[in-house]
Amino acid sequence: MTYDTVITNSHIILPQGMMDKNIIIDEGKIVGFTNDIPSCDHKINGNGLISVPGAIDTHVHYGVYSPINEAAKTESHAAAIGGITTMMRMLRLGNSFSSSLQAQLDASSQNHYIDYAIHASIFTPQQINEMNFCIEKGITSFKIYMNLGGEIGHVYMDMPPNSSKIDAAQVDVTDEIVEQIVKTAASLGCPVLVHAEDYESCGCGIKTAKEKKQDGLHAWSESRSPEFEAKAIKTISKFGRDYSCVIYFVHIGSKRALEQIEEEEKLGTKIFVETCPHYLTLSYEKQEGYLAKVMPPIRTENDRKAIWDALSQNKIDTIGTDHVANKLKLKLDGDNVWSALAGFPGIGTGIPILLNDGVNQNRITLEQFVKITSQNAAQIFGMYPQKGSLEKNSDADITMIDLKKEKKVTSDLFGGFSDYIVYEGRNLKGWPVKTIVRGEIITDDFEVIGKLGHGKLVERKIN
Repeated sequence: MTYDTVITNSHIILPQGMMDKNIIIDEGKIVGFTNDIPSCDHKINGNGLISVPGAIDTHVHYGVYSPINEAAKTESHAAAIGGITTMMRMLRLGNSFSSSLQAQLDASSQNHYIDYAIHASIFTPQQINEMNFCIEKGITSFKIYMNLGGEIGHVYMDMPPNSSKIDAAQVDVTDEIVEQIVKTAASLGCPVLVHAEDYESCGCGIKTAKEKKQDGLHAWSESRSPEFEAKAIKTISKFGRDYSCVIYFVHIGSKRALEQIEEEEKLGTKIFVETCPHYLTLSYEKQEGYLAKVMPPIRTENDRKAIWDALSQNKIDTIGTDHVANKLKLKLDGDNVWSALAGFPGIGTGIPILLNDGVNQNRITLEQFVKITSQNAAQIFGMYPQKGSLEKNSDADITMIDLKKEKKVTSDLFGGFSDYIVYEGRNLKGWPVKTIVRGEIITDDFEVIGKLGHGKLVERKIN
């Protein structure tokens, strides 16, 4: 028999350790491992490279500042160069899912280089009633923004396909809405993703800081204290316990938040924790300007070290980049931190940062890297073992890594929508050099060679 592809001589990393065998791929699936080189149409030389399950970015914002029919092309291009094989979109719609979801799905379906999945953000009672409709369309996880309400309820929704107009909205995600979302998600068997910041506390903090004429990333962090994260974590964790709902905290970046999560887990809440590369690499104490403004804010050097400690001790489950595809002129629209846009691009640099700062500095092992970049996400979000695994019959999603490869980060390296990057000029050692999605090479040596439209919406199971 002649197979489609054989990857030879790479070191294969599985959760249980390293294996040195050749990987046999046929019809988009992994069909086996061998010491031989069977007859095949394509041979990939993996000499000196490491093969890991294709990376899953759990947290991506695209379709907000350019419509999804364009954003899917640019951001999946950036993702593929960064070694990502599945990107999970944070969908934000201002109106009902029944009237606007299908257009988003249709526009996505032909415009991704890599596979993708969707988390649906819930803002209103009407959308709560449509959560089951989302499940029917393949969306089995829901996002809650506890940071949006009252005077700070401003948010940009995703644009309608083919639109050129940014969709500004005002929302009020009250505790009553939060509880209803948790209750409904629990009844449907779905996890909820939570942006945990208490909006009333943040509103007061921002008002006070502005009155005192404070500025800079330090002021931004102080105005949205980690205590406000802890308060929101406590509130929703109780709802999680009350209704037996799985709570997945997104972008955790402070020691205080980690402490509160640990407390809530001891009380019985089922919790998963995501962090982002910027909480592992940046602090307001060492960062100048406003480029690194994000919600929740980057914190202190002590917080940064606490996040690394938690990651190395397996207290953090996943890495999401919280990538926001925006432009510099949108980002810095004004001359202070309050007018700057929150969020920045990062989907291309997530994997190399974990390799450079994590694996190559012995903070995490390659086995831990596999769990936090693919396996755990696939298990939490109902994609395992189709994704997040190199088991027989899994999708042949493979990120091939060169731990010795050194390259400088530039904004134009990834071909995304954004024209800046917070890591500009930083030299990183350890890069993905081939990205394979369902057996097709999408990226080879920083060049996208795959077909647009190869990426598909991942079928997910309700766990």
